Parts: sequence; C-alpha cells; structure tokens
Amino acid sequence: MFADSAKVFIKSGKGGDGHVSFRRELYVANGGPDGGDGGRGGDIIFEVDDGLNTLTDFRHVRKYVAESGEEGGKRRCHGADGKDLIIKVPEGTVIKDFESGKVIADMSGENRREIILKGGKGGLGNMHFATATMQVPKYAQPGQPAQELWVLLELKVIADVGLIGYPNVGKSTLLSRVSNARPKIANYHFTTLNPHLGVVDLGDGAGFVMADIPGLIEGASEGVGLGHAFLKHIERTKVLIHVVDAASTEGRDPVEDIRTINQELAAYNPELLTRPQVIAANKTDAIVPEEGSQSPVERLREAFEPEGIRVFSISAVSGQGVKELLYYVYDQLKNLDSKPVIFEKEFDMSLKGTENLPYTVEKAEEGVFVVEGPKIEKMLGYTNLDSEKGFEFFQKFLKNTGILEDLEQAGIQEGDTVRMYGLEFDYYK
Repeated sequence: MFADSAKVFIKSGKGGDGHVSFRRELYVANGGPDGGDGGRGGDIIFEVDDGLNTLTDFRHVRKYVAESGEEGGKRRCHGADGKDLIIKVPEGTVIKDFESGKVIADMSGENRREIILKGGKGGLGNMHFATATMQVPKYAQPGQPAQELWVLLELKVIADVGLIGYPNVGKSTLLSRVSNARPKIANYHFTTLNPHLGVVDLGDGAGFVMADIPGLIEGASEGVGLGHAFLKHIERTKVLIHVVDAASTEGRDPVEDIRTINQELAAYNPELLTRPQVIAANKTDAIVPEEGSQSPVERLREAFEPEGIRVFSISAVSGQGVKELLYYVYDQLKNLDSKPVIFEKEFDMSLKGTENLPYTVEKAEEGVFVVEGPKIEKMLGYTNLDSEKGFEFFQKFLKNTGILEDLEQAGIQEGDTVRMYGLEFDYYK
C-alpha cells in the first residue's frame, strides 16, 4: 500500500552541562576554576532524498532522537557535541505539528534540507563565573533542555496538472499515452492506489508534469473510501483535468460526475475551485449514437463551457483529440506562476510555549531601548540569527508578538538601537 502520511515523534539532543572543577597542580596553591563547557545537543534535520517516493519507512520507525551533548570536563575541556540526526524524506513531504495541524516545513522546490528541532546549547563551565569577589565559583550552567514534538508527515505530489475523475474513466490510460509514466492499469474500482507522475514532452522544450490522482468518490471530502488520502495530492496542482467516461460504459452520467467531484473539491478546500479546469470527454470511440438524442459531448459543452471550462472530445486508447487537449493545457500553464505550489510555514518550535511568557520594553537612554524577559530569552536561544531564514523569522516574531508596537509606543525612532541580551540592532521600519 502506498504510504502518504505518518505520525512520528522527534526529539533533539539536550545540551551538556557545564563542569565544576579547580586547577590542582604541584606548587600552585588554590588553583582557579577550570571547569569546561558542555557540548551542544544534536539537531533534528529533515532532508530530501530523490531515491524515495513514499513514507513507508516511517510505518516501521516512529521515534527519532538525536544525541545529547556531553558534559564539560576538567582543565577547560569542552564536552563533545551530540551528533545531528538526519531524517530522509521524499520531495513533496509536508511536515506539520500534529497537535495544531500547522505547517512546520514543506520539503519541496529549493527547500532540500531544514533543521526542524534545534539541539540545546551546552552549559558554561565554572571557569566563566569567576569574579573579583567570587574567585572560587562552585556553580556551572546546566545545558539547555531538548526539544520534542509529535509531527505529521504528509506526502503531496508535485505536479503542474492533475487528472481527476471517478475510477475506470481512463486517467491511467491517458497518462501512459502522453508521458513516460507506466502505471498499472486494470478494470477495478480504486485501481490506482498511489498517484503516478509523468512528464509530458511537447517538443522544443515545452512540457509539464502530470499526475494521475486516484479515483475520487462521493463523500471523499469526509474521508469516505480513500478520499482524504488522495485529495491532498490535488493541492499542489495548477490545472485540473476532469476525465469522464463520455460513453457511460458503467452507466454513469458524466455531467453529474463532474458536479459531484467539484462539490468534493469545494468541501475539502474551496481554493481548489479557483484553479483552471478542463474536461477530457474520454472513450468517445465507444459512444453508440442514439437517434434523436443529444451527443454526450454536446451535453458536457452546454453544461460547462458557459462557465469557462473547455471540453475536449478524446480517446485515450486511440489518441484522438489528445494532442489538442495537451496544447490547450500547456497554454493555460504559461499564464500561471511557474514556481511549484509551496505551503507557507505556520509553526516554529522556538515559539512553542512562549505565548504567555512575559517581556519588558524599556528606554535605557536617549536612542537606546532594551527588550528582555523569558519570552525573548527562549526565542533567541533557539533561533540562528546568522542565517537569512532565522533573521526573517526573528523579524516576524517581533511583529507578531506586538514587540515592535510596544517599541513604537515607547517612542523609538528610525536609527535607534534595540538591545536584547547582548545583541544590538538598529531600528528601521
């Protein structure tokens, strides 16, 4: 069975504790403190592996824990850092916080590697705490605790075009004819249990990626059958091709089928109905004309072309009308953003548990403002401000938590300085 979701537990490494010790050397009386710092805990890192196309491995291993940092040693010895744990996933995997359902990271496009949980910083040894009045410090800093989280991994295929429709309407046959995909094809409901991707090559560098989304049924948006598992794959596609059995070989009404599937799309995610749609009236070579009755293709055109949805008469078996359909779809794609659909980050572990923590904003002197408190200290402890992503998140944090607004109310002006636990920033709107 194709595995496209998994719930797993992840935990970074704890920071090693700082060490308390004093120099003990011959002829050196009352040696000073020489306790070393603890090592950094290992990070939990997710990385795209092009050799993977399912989440099956996560059905067998559900717990991932990085190494903790080692305690500092005597003679200013630094504890060893814990090893990072790299978790390989297929491209298109969306990592969500299981509790809230918010997106932590989308492993797609240029995002090939991302640190999801930071290891705890190592604690400082007692050699850092000697002062003129306290020359024998018997205190060392403990390492920062590990971060842990239950996450939901969801694989959402990356394709420009999605083929949707009821089972047995010919989606797999169409994909195998127009692309390099070779899906297994048989005449059973839910024949296709996993999405198949194929590259459609139109020549001269023109082409696109097409996905055969498994057959939908009424009630799919409520989880009937395999509905939820498959609807998620449509979310990345930019153009939807409704494939219908125009010959009604199984007694289904193609017009009613499209209406029903669009209702399921709207119930799952209304935004899906804003994407361009095309209808491929398939199996037209099997239509038996009835005297005095309207052609099923004409019925489809009357029903949907006034809504701006083009209808193409095709036969996936013979190839009739397929080229016209593909070039029309390609023209539609040219008018859309070429970048893949990427899900925006909604959740950051460094903010978890900080919602109710306090902070203060004070004017220290003319042109200098100090922001402190547990909320700030925790956020800075888990955010890498040297990276572009980290600093961008830091700016969002200041805005979303109301800190920028508090600074403005305190009278900050452009060019003034903001201090946070040894860090200094110039304020500009």
